[in-house]
Amino acid sequence: MIAPKVMVVEDDEPLCVLLKYNLEAEGYQVEVISRGDEAEVRLQENVPDLLVLDWMVPAVSGIELCRRLRMRPETERLPVIMLTARGEESDRVRGLSTGADDYLVKPFSTPEFVARVRALLRRAKPEVLSTVLSVGDIVLDRESHRVYRRKNEIRLGPTEFRLLEFMMQHPGRVFSRSQLLDNVWGETIYIDERTVDVHVGRLRKAVNQGRLPDVIRTIRGAGYAIREA
Repeated sequence: MIAPKVMVVEDDEPLCVLLKYNLEAEGYQVEVISRGDEAEVRLQENVPDLLVLDWMVPAVSGIELCRRLRMRPETERLPVIMLTARGEESDRVRGLSTGADDYLVKPFSTPEFVARVRALLRRAKPEVLSTVLSVGDIVLDRESHRVYRRKNEIRLGPTEFRLLEFMMQHPGRVFSRSQLLDNVWGETIYIDERTVDVHVGRLRKAVNQGRLPDVIRTIRGAGYAIREA
């Protein structure tokens, strides 16, 4: 299973270390950023499954970044947990009104934080935790590592399976080659972007065998997407 991605935007280094350690222990992929402006740029390149956002980060505040994210179609539904030392009711109302889905006042317990992350992911993005994904007439079973189309099993290699799994988590959304490389192969591995074309070609051949309708869209100059129906 592709581990859910969590971005933590927080400038308190000891807290970042603590949150990253505990989130990774839960099986999440974690990216830590200390400035609001850097996080805004990164979120334009790659949207995680959940954002942990401190109210008072430098450059662009968490509350302002949250407001901007809700104005972009790509991030308007991104699950956001706001972290802050502000515990007044008016501050909580402001944070939630700006677009945060949940709100934790410092200091907080680590088990509560992890439970909030898990609950928000389960509610807002159940597909990242589900063991079975379904898009159109394709069914992917993460536990048995099997894929079916119209009840017929499709044989896929491990890379094609991860590629299909990731795209099925975001049906209809177009991903560039670099985004697919980051999310399927990992950011620490260097592979030429044209390698993505090769694996998409293999995946397309496997899922469309028997002259079935092509479920993978190629958007010239933009990337690839899986059709919702």
